[in-house]
Amino acid sequence: MTNNKYKILLVEDDENIRTVITAMLEASDYQVVIAETCALAKMLFSSHQPDLVLLDLGLPDADGMRFLETIRQNSLTPVIVLSARTAEQDKVRALDAGANDYVTKPFGAAELLARIRSTLRTCRHCADAGKLPSGKFRLRDLTIDYDARRVFVQEREIKLTQTEYNIIALLSEHCGKMMTYSAMIQSIWGYPSEGSVKKLQVNMANIRKKLGITPGDVRYITNELGVGYRMNGERDE
Repeated sequence: MTNNKYKILLVEDDENIRTVITAMLEASDYQVVIAETCALAKMLFSSHQPDLVLLDLGLPDADGMRFLETIRQNSLTPVIVLSARTAEQDKVRALDAGANDYVTKPFGAAELLARIRSTLRTCRHCADAGKLPSGKFRLRDLTIDYDARRVFVQEREIKLTQTEYNIIALLSEHCGKMMTYSAMIQSIWGYPSEGSVKKLQVNMANIRKKLGITPGDVRYITNELGVGYRMNGERDE
């Protein structure tokens, strides 16, 4: 069997379920990292950088939703929720918070593996479409080093959060093109939710402030109210 090399973080406190899922994943040639608590999951997520997370919500030290929300603050890593909670509001809440899929327990091995393959395939297509650029982007005194995920203005490094970096990288990849709010939200978070536009605007305000952009300054980025954002100029590689 070909080694697909995908690494999955399994966050599950039930030993029996954990054992069954781990065996199933390893038989399908996935690498598996295991966490029984929310605290351990956060540590392992940071250190292992998994390709996908399988997340139980009923963890002993915290609700799994807290871990999902932590992931979505800065990361696009796909998350599939595995939960015994079958109420519609629980599913809606998880999906609105950024889960890519929601599978209720009990579930069949074939179904779970199919959902994993589908989620990874979708995310890989996003990357192939340009979500993960490489090389460098230059616009006047602004430089984005895609490989290092670092941003500089006049050779001074600008400290951005991962979400802020993802936004400015997206705009740079489409330099000169007006990116609508909905297109940016779909690319950055992968899902629309209540307050998405406001969240985007808050992140953009932080980016402008860190870049030293004052109100009315369109040196790098133009905002068309009610429409979206555009990075001004032409890409100089």
